[in-house]
Amino acid sequence: MHCYFWKLFLTSILILAAGLRSDAASTNVQVLLDSAVSATLQQFVAQNLKSNQLAVTIVDLRDPAAPAQAAFRGDVQIYPASVIKLFYLVAAHRWMADNKVADTPELRRALRDMIVESYNDATHYVLDVLTGTTSGPELSEAELDAWWEKRNSVNRYFLSVGYTNINANKKPWCEGPYGRETQSIKRHIPSRNLLTTDATARLLTEIVTGKAVTPARSAQMMELMKRDPFTPTKDPDDQATGFTGRGLPPGAKLWSKAGWTSQTRHDAAYVELPNGARFVLVTFTTEHANEREIIAAVTRKVVEGFSR
Repeated sequence: MHCYFWKLFLTSILILAAGLRSDAASTNVQVLLDSAVSATLQQFVAQNLKSNQLAVTIVDLRDPAAPAQAAFRGDVQIYPASVIKLFYLVAAHRWMADNKVADTPELRRALRDMIVESYNDATHYVLDVLTGTTSGPELSEAELDAWWEKRNSVNRYFLSVGYTNINANKKPWCEGPYGRETQSIKRHIPSRNLLTTDATARLLTEIVTGKAVTPARSAQMMELMKRDPFTPTKDPDDQATGFTGRGLPPGAKLWSKAGWTSQTRHDAAYVELPNGARFVLVTFTTEHANEREIIAAVTRKVVEGFSR
């Protein structure tokens, strides 16, 4: 009996110690993030960058069994640009694993084009396959109700597994001015795609750690996101070199999905540094789409912290 209680006591101590380590790690990452945000706001004061135009979430994966997370405005809904395509990518693999859609070469080609090249036509095809909907002329009230119910199937899936403050049911750059896409906006305001950096960081962390659908499918998704941040390109908005990659040191490795609009500039990135540090860094900016250095500035400050 005494042996049993002694083992129980030791187990409790170990659990408490692990919790304290986790809390300490999260505190350290939060201090790092707060410092990075403060420095970035100060660096871009002349460009009138305000704190409500920036959102960042970090997940420290040096200990994958106990990831430490920190956020700055991580729960704020923001138009997600092309980052929404990560959610459609995971949903597609979930549907294929559940035999809800066929795992065809054409769907695989569309997934590649959606993530690697960020083609919106590919995204439209993927969302049509997932939801059984299409864009087109206006519908009757009853038809539109049925169409809307189908279109929200991806959204409902993520809500069912605990994602909050997100909306994932629109085709990028397909919000008007004609047909059922416009009807849906008028009837369901707001119905734009919306994400938070917290939700995006959770999704990317699940992909990185093999928990998004299955380890094998997570690995396939990771392969699509692999970037080369050190080969120069002529495209200033290149996903590899125009966002998080701009702030990485030599020898770093990058997996990411970036995007921008006339108002937003975002990147959801997983980084491995030469010293072994591993982290997810999701950065959203609003109203500063032409300031390409903001995300890079946040990245450099985060990298400095992890390098220490």
